[in-house]
Amino acid sequence: MRTLARRCNLRIKSSPISRRFSWTPRVLNENVEARHRASMQETTNVTAMDQLMRTIRESSDPKYYSVMPMRSSMLWSETLMNSVMKSNVSTLEPTASTSSVSLQERSMTDSFCEFTLPFSSDPTLLEEYTNASGGIRTGKLMENLDSLAGSIAYKHLLGPVAKLGSIQERGFYVVTAGIDRLDMLSSISSSRDLRLSGQVIYTGRSSMEIAVKIESLYPDGTAETALLGRFSMVCRNATTHKARPVNPLKVTTSSEQKLYDIGESLKIQRQDLNNRSLDRVPPSSEEAAQLHSFYLSMGHDDVLKKPNSVWMSETKLEKTMLMFPQERNVHQKIFGGYLMRLAYELGFANSTLFTRSQVRFLSLDGLSFARPVPIGSILRLTSQIIHVAPPNTVHVGVIANVVDVETGKEETTNEFRFTWMAYDHDGTHKVVRDVVPKTYTEAMYWLEGKRALDVGEVIRRMRETSRGT
Repeated sequence: MRTLARRCNLRIKSSPISRRFSWTPRVLNENVEARHRASMQETTNVTAMDQLMRTIRESSDPKYYSVMPMRSSMLWSETLMNSVMKSNVSTLEPTASTSSVSLQERSMTDSFCEFTLPFSSDPTLLEEYTNASGGIRTGKLMENLDSLAGSIAYKHLLGPVAKLGSIQERGFYVVTAGIDRLDMLSSISSSRDLRLSGQVIYTGRSSMEIAVKIESLYPDGTAETALLGRFSMVCRNATTHKARPVNPLKVTTSSEQKLYDIGESLKIQRQDLNNRSLDRVPPSSEEAAQLHSFYLSMGHDDVLKKPNSVWMSETKLEKTMLMFPQERNVHQKIFGGYLMRLAYELGFANSTLFTRSQVRFLSLDGLSFARPVPIGSILRLTSQIIHVAPPNTVHVGVIANVVDVETGKEETTNEFRFTWMAYDHDGTHKVVRDVVPKTYTEAMYWLEGKRALDVGEVIRRMRETSRGT
């Protein structure tokens, strides 16, 4: 952080942020316009993807809609026995490199997957997804989406009619690198069936951009998009664990070309966002000024000026769990969708406690998978309120760490960012407290949270405008 502070042209004097930030006459180059353009492009992509994905579905063959299971069907006792047997035999020879193997092109329809959650006709299924207020558990839907994205990736690599088979037979495996966004575009009702679908929209050398959506189905046969998101998946060699080439994507129609272009732009945009991350570059002079002004107006020297505010460090909420084999995936690691649900539910609880009201999910603003979570490990989830946009929008960060029992050291496996909106029982907006950073690290969290909220606000505002026209 000291290096980052020097790049920001800030002088670090002591721990509290009021003394750590001291502005010098030299200001940094503004990147406000770049961020605004990115927000507008993000919104345009969301709207276009929603429409184009309907076109792909219409041209796909329903008999290939099936979803591959992403959870292991093998008994855990059998898995343990197989691992013991493998440890007693010599290591398998590395598989042949796929760089010299011609990979068959796939179309977007080849990877298209779809399944329905028939809540209106299956009360037993509805019971599994119902929350305390009678609505649908969004965390469980995230589990479904992660499984769907994995199935889409494997169908692209193996073909629409192939079976998943074992990792030894395939010679490769797929992991989720991250999720750019999941935006809630309309409310979800427990009285309507939900349709989950998606397909690969862009491929790199060893990566795949996957678009997914959830639609609410009405009795008259119409569908309304409730949630839209994008997953980034990467392929790895099963022996070397290095990048393994994926099948190139074949584009045959104008709609597919538009989706492909969106996928490519999203990948470039993600790389640009990573390059502009506050972990790598300093905030703009405008951001620095906003932070400084906010902090001076809210408090300093461990004293908050406004009663309706709280230090960011005081908003933490933790959960520590043992990772059981029942939640494993086909790679014998903890299923990523399960981790998403755990993080979502902890973030939901934290935002509810912080706002002292009901909250409604707006978006998952980012998710990164740094490393897999082993079965039997101890996982510590830590959530924190990192930004509040008046009057009632709350941005929450959740970090997942695997704890080494012998040393007590922790390794970060996942980072999640969520946004919720607070409201009163009568449905009106709830004015919530402000969260105030005290340290330099918290200040960077605060700015990253503001960036995410700004993008989400543009998407929701333009979505509402398009509905009204």
